[in-house]
Amino acid sequence: MITLIGEKLARKGSRFLFCGPAEECRDCRFQPTCIAPLEEGRVYRINDVKDRYQRCPIHLGERVRVVDVDKADLEALIDSKRAFEGSVISFEFPECSVECNMRDLCFPEGVREGDRCRIVKNLGKPGKECPAGNELRRVLLRPLDKK
Repeated sequence: MITLIGEKLARKGSRFLFCGPAEECRDCRFQPTCIAPLEEGRVYRINDVKDRYQRCPIHLGERVRVVDVDKADLEALIDSKRAFEGSVISFEFPECSVECNMRDLCFPEGVREGDRCRIVKNLGKPGKECPAGNELRRVLLRPLDKK
């Protein structure tokens, strides 16, 4: 999908979390191209940077570039019984209130409860045991568009 991003941020392969539009964006004439295609709370990967610029007062240098993006693959921890490469799962956050250093992977940014995701790669055991006793696997997830 095509969107606009600050010139200083427009690098092929870069990722960004779309946190929603700035107040100034709501009445901008580029809003349908710039922010309308993006979903708040999602992580995107820049696939291609076009040689096209537009003026934008909210970005450093006051310029944005046209970029082609997709939802980014995300690393996460899931139940080992569901961690099969190529399968499509409905993502579920674990029932866990334990604070540990793996929590960011159990509750990754960019994915929501119930999202359909393809397991791109099973990366194996997380390296540490889950303090809550869950049998987990590290996986690379690709959020799928709703159909």
